[in-house]
Amino acid sequence: MPKNTSIKCTVNQCKHHCKGENYCSLDCVTIGTHEYSPTTDQCTDCKSFVKENKI
Repeated sequence: MPKNTSIKCTVNQCKHHCKGENYCSLDCVTIGTHEYSPTTDQCTDCKSFVKENKI
């Protein structure tokens, strides 16, 4: 899958991660939060995450 050099990513467990390189293969990602009033980077989430199915 081709990497998108505009989206860096280190989440190897995601289906969209470019294995061997710290990039995402999506054209666009959605970022959200699980907090009512986020105050740190730990409060944000990549809503485009899809768990990779290892066979």
